[in-house]
Amino acid sequence: MFESSKLMMTNYLLEKGLDVESLRRKVISNNIANVDVPHFKRSEVNFESELKRAVRDREETENRVPALMNDRRHIPFFVPRDITTVRPRINLDYNTTFRNDGNNVDVEKEMVDAAKNLMRYNAFTTNLNNNFRMLKFVMRVV
Repeated sequence: MFESSKLMMTNYLLEKGLDVESLRRKVISNNIANVDVPHFKRSEVNFESELKRAVRDREETENRVPALMNDRRHIPFFVPRDITTVRPRINLDYNTTFRNDGNNVDVEKEMVDAAKNLMRYNAFTTNLNNNFRMLKFVMRVV
């Protein structure tokens, strides 16, 4: 019961966000490290859109009428996507070229992305610490 509560789901999402931001930091660092390599194509991490789709599926599942399936061969109308199955994807940007040698890494954009990444990581860490502090308080009271 407690494992399926909203607080634990929030903790899971914050932990997953920390993992994604850590991966994103590695990808940004790789892009910056290869700024002078000819024909290098930058990468980016895609996670938020997949997570948004899974959350929307979860909300829509509550409003749907379940299909009557009285045989195991029946195909369900809608199979909701579980939030715990969402994984980050690393996408290569093949379409753009920033310089004449085919490299598409813009150092200024990568530095801005690194700053955003650091702010998001700090926000996730702060919120996760607050949730753990709240859990610790509740365990003392009970």
